[in-house]
Amino acid sequence: MKMKKPVVIVGIGQMGGVFAKGFLKAGYPVYPVVSGMSIESSAKSILECDFVLLAVPENKLHAVIQLIPNQWKNKLGLLQNELLPKDWQAEGIKTITAMAVWFEKKKAQGIKVFKPTPVFGPHAETVREGLHEMDIPCKVLSSSDELLTELVKKNVYVLTINIAGIEKGGTTGDLLTNHLDFAQSIANEVIDIQEWLAKKKFNRDELISSMISVFEKVPGHKCRGRVARERFDRALAYAAEAGFGTPVLTGIAERISNT
Repeated sequence: MKMKKPVVIVGIGQMGGVFAKGFLKAGYPVYPVVSGMSIESSAKSILECDFVLLAVPENKLHAVIQLIPNQWKNKLGLLQNELLPKDWQAEGIKTITAMAVWFEKKKAQGIKVFKPTPVFGPHAETVREGLHEMDIPCKVLSSSDELLTELVKKNVYVLTINIAGIEKGGTTGDLLTNHLDFAQSIANEVIDIQEWLAKKKFNRDELISSMISVFEKVPGHKCRGRVARERFDRALAYAAEAGFGTPVLTGIAERISNT
C-alpha cells in the first residue's frame, strides 16, 4: 500500500479525536495542532500534509482561519455548526472541504449518529475514508450548491432546537409531540436569517421536513445545548442587521427576560 500524505487536525477535542482516530485507522499519519502550539511553526515543519481539518469550536473559527498560513489555505476542511460559505469567503478562501456533521461525541459517551454526514470539496474522499473507519455514514456530494443546502439544513435544525429549548427545555421528541407548531414557527424565522446570510432562497418545505425527520430519529436529544443562548443572541443580531422582523424570536426574548 502506498504511504498516504499526513493529515493535520487543528483542535483535538471530542470531535477532533473522532476524526484523528478515523484517519489513523484509514492509514493517514495524523499531526495534531493543540492549544499552545503555533500554527505557523507547525506549517513550516509539516511540509507534506494533504489535508488540514479545523476542528475548533464555531466561536473560534474565524480567529483560527486568520492564523492559517498560505500553504495550508487550499487544504482546509471545516465542520462547525452554523457554517456557511461566507465564513471562508470572508477570509479570502475560495476552495474548501466542508461538511454538515450529523453525529456527536461527548465525554465518557460513545458516538451517536443522527444521519449520514454530507461532505463536499477536494478532500471529501479523505473525510469519507476516515468516517468509514469509525462506522459513521458519510455522503460525498456532487456540487457546492448541494453543500450549501445541506449546511442550511443542519443550521435550521440546530438553531431551532436550541432556541426552542431556551424557553421550553426538553427534547426533540417533546418538540415533535407537544410543540411542533412552535418549532416550525421558529424554523421559518431561522430560514429567513439563513437566506439573508447565504444570499439565496431555499425550499422551506424541504428544510423543515429534514428537521422533523431528525426529531423522529433522535427523540431523546436535548434541545438546549451549552451555547444555545449564544446562538439565539447571534440570530437576533443578524435579524436586526438585516432589518426584518422576527416576531417569534423577539417574543421568546421578551418572555425569558421577564422570568
